[in-house]
Order: sequence, then structure tokens, then C-alpha cells
Amino acid sequence: MHAHISDRLRQHGAKPTAQRLALARVIFERPQHLSADDLFRAALAAGIRVSKATVYNTLNLFAECGLVREVNVDGSRLYYDSTTRPHHHFFNVDTGELIDIPEHAVRLAEMPELPPGTESAGVEMVVKVRKRRS
Repeated sequence: MHAHISDRLRQHGAKPTAQRLALARVIFERPQHLSADDLFRAALAAGIRVSKATVYNTLNLFAECGLVREVNVDGSRLYYDSTTRPHHHFFNVDTGELIDIPEHAVRLAEMPELPPGTESAGVEMVVKVRKRRS
């Protein structure tokens, strides 16, 4: 994994520092959705000495390099997804949990006409859910 991460970072002109590689171990230990705060807490729990600014910068760099996907759930909450293939999400507004929806489980009947001079870069859907109220 380190070689893959290191290669991707170098391709984008970034150094594969010890802190970046340590954070990558946490991010890619399993498929997951992490906020910057989640990653910061997980890094500290794993004994990684890192500043919050380094976590934010590393996540932004990893997103630029295509190592993680950014998932903006409501304009104020940003998650980083270790699964980069196209897929959709449920977002639980009560718990803040982000859950994968397989790409094949969602079908669009028709794409809207795109603005002139543009092309589709992908479709991502976040379905917001909450506990059913009685």
C-alpha cells in the first residue's frame, strides 16, 4: 500500500512524508468515511503525533490525488471516503453516519440536459435519512 500511495503522491508533485503515510494507514485500514476530526482522533488513538492542520492538508492532498473521495453531505459537513469507485450514500442526520449504497442500486431514468459547453463528470447522490418519528 505504501508504494501505491507514495507513487500517487509523487505523480502529483507531493512528498510521501512519514506523517502522510501514517495517516494513509489509518484511512485505508478498511473501507470507511471519515471527517477530518474523525481522522485526527483515530490518528491520536493510533499513537500518530500529528496536528489538526496536517490532517486537513493531508486529506485535501489525498482528494486532489484521487486517493479518497470527498463527500459533502449538507454544505457544512465533509467526509472523506476511502472507496473511490463511483457509489452513492445514505446520510443519517440523527447520527452523522454515512453508509454506502451500491452504484447499481440507484438508477436515473434520465439525465437532465447539461449546460452548453459542459460534460458530465459523474453523478453522486446522498440520501438523507433519520429515525422514523412516531
